[in-house]
Amino acid sequence: MARAAEIRRILRLKSAPVRGREPATSGAEATVPRRFVLRLLVVCGVLACGLAVAVVAGVALGPVRIPPLEVVTALADDLGLPLPGDEAGGQHTTVINYIRLPRVLVGALVGAALGIAGATMQAVFRNPLAEPGVIGVSSGAALGAVAAIYFGWTALTPWMLPATAFVGAVAAMGFVFMVAALRRDRGPVTLLLVGIAVSAFFGALISVMVATAANDEELRGIVFWLQGGLGARTWQHVQLAAAPVVAGCLLLTVFGRDLNVLLLGDDGARAAGLDVARQRVVILGLTSLLTGAAVAVSGVIGFVGLVVPHALRLVIGPDNRILLPASALGGAAFLVLADLIARVAFSPTSLQVGIVTALFGAPVFLALVLRRRGTTGGLR
Repeated sequence: MARAAEIRRILRLKSAPVRGREPATSGAEATVPRRFVLRLLVVCGVLACGLAVAVVAGVALGPVRIPPLEVVTALADDLGLPLPGDEAGGQHTTVINYIRLPRVLVGALVGAALGIAGATMQAVFRNPLAEPGVIGVSSGAALGAVAAIYFGWTALTPWMLPATAFVGAVAAMGFVFMVAALRRDRGPVTLLLVGIAVSAFFGALISVMVATAANDEELRGIVFWLQGGLGARTWQHVQLAAAPVVAGCLLLTVFGRDLNVLLLGDDGARAAGLDVARQRVVILGLTSLLTGAAVAVSGVIGFVGLVVPHALRLVIGPDNRILLPASALGGAAFLVLADLIARVAFSPTSLQVGIVTALFGAPVFLALVLRRRGTTGGLR
């Protein structure tokens, strides 16, 4: 009851007024929109500053150390906003513009996609342990990429790997929705169960390819991709991910209030006037495409979409109108910092960023499981 009351307060849903009597509007209610906008700006502003610091640190630190002021000057020049100060030398310019900056930007885009996708999945399934690949999208993308490596398609064009990964993600999403349509049940439980089955089946196919890889180089390529990483990313990868990720994040943010309504449960959402089945399919479709675009350029990176939204929810509350953009910014900063740790913590060896997110995310995941109170609905 307390959770439902909190959600209704966020939505400003009121009980039906007494016939012939206009509902009273208090001064506090009249100022809610202004307070909401101020809170949104403060939360997103703080996270945007954190992301900016993470980007500068990600570009500055590494085997070749670059002064932060030099990085800021170079980034401002790239944006057409020249700043007074020392310009980057020739070697530093190459390191910034052609090695580190594309990698950092891909990390930010992938982190933003996984962060907002995780927050969306947790709202749709009303479960804080849901994550972007919960309906099999990540497994589908992994199968597509592994198949491209296994059958040697990557020799045809460098775009083959991300293309097959994205096709695999879309195919997995389509199969899950098709099975749900055959059952005439698009509820969260059906979608979740079908997604688990799809993930298990695709995982088995991937295991077969790993076990029968033709040579060590092929096997190493498959394993590295499954671990998730941002190494050797170029401006082509930035261009490939930028449009779908930015568009997907903006579109999902529009559905913030609908996701708040879905937290009431299907019956409560219908009572509030929401077409539950249609909105769930649209939102999950957008989330799946966004996840597929992210996985296509980075491999499978776990725990970003699980840890970031839940941590932010504990701080800023469950209002998805704020939580969604916050999760995008927080996910971007988190993955950029995780990749920085992967590059410098074990220098000269560089780890895959998926290993770092798993090392950090797995204990948090266990803490969430132990913290739950045994009920299946709602967010905590």
